[in-house]
Amino acid sequence: MGRRWIACDLGRFAIHTTRKRLLSIPEVRPFVVQNLGKYERQVWAGAEFGEGNGERAAERQRAYTEFILKLANATPMTGYAWLHGVKSGRMVHVGAVDAPISVGDVTQIAAEFKRAVGTGKDAPMTNGVDVLGWDFAFEINEVAKQQAAAANIQMRFLRIPRDVMDKRAVEQGDIHFFELGALSVDVKTKTRSVSLKLKDFVIPPDDVPEDARKAVKHWSQWIDYWPVDWDNKGDTFHNEWQTYRTRKDKTLALETTHTYAEPGDYAVVVKVIDILGNDTTKTVKVKVG
Repeated sequence: MGRRWIACDLGRFAIHTTRKRLLSIPEVRPFVVQNLGKYERQVWAGAEFGEGNGERAAERQRAYTEFILKLANATPMTGYAWLHGVKSGRMVHVGAVDAPISVGDVTQIAAEFKRAVGTGKDAPMTNGVDVLGWDFAFEINEVAKQQAAAANIQMRFLRIPRDVMDKRAVEQGDIHFFELGALSVDVKTKTRSVSLKLKDFVIPPDDVPEDARKAVKHWSQWIDYWPVDWDNKGDTFHNEWQTYRTRKDKTLALETTHTYAEPGDYAVVVKVIDILGNDTTKTVKVKVG
């Protein structure tokens, strides 16, 4: 297939380090970073909760949902399609094993929440909802939070960690759910040129060791690497520009400019990899003439 090498690793930061090393090779040829992702999770879910269709599938889904709720220290509840549990007065939604949390999911969660308020034994008593997911759509932290706020719902998005598939971690109670990071980008256009400047990056403090928190004096120090896909078609993210820190050079550019060959509307996707190996993505729409 024309490949020179295929490499694999389970550690997210090890994979990120390998990517940076490949990028540092003079005249490096294009390469692909792929995530085993939902296939690994599907195999795990089948082994853990069983296979089958119809009624058996419903039982498997219920067992999976209750398993995740237990790890999140939430109490299961019934009678709802999109609200699965409650924790400290906040409703909890558990995302599917094989699909990312989408803006459409948020719409359904918000609609059911509004219908459920004050109607029944397990009805929500506060306006808080925690959405637990393995993966999240690109725009989720921006569009979905705005959508939830418009409906007067305080919605948080927390990633289900891969550790839930590790029996040892589960038995030791070493499972933590962390909020998604939030990225702020300033966009300026001039004729066919677009300039991007990172303005702020917020990482959930619980996800950071105390010594690392004390060492960080400016938000940009959380960022280890950030690439841009200047014309995303809603498919795979393409690294068309990137910058990153190295052992020899700890500096990091916070802005970049791109000139388009043709006028039109473009979706620009900015991805940030933080110092812990987590990725945060933001989509911005630009129009150039």
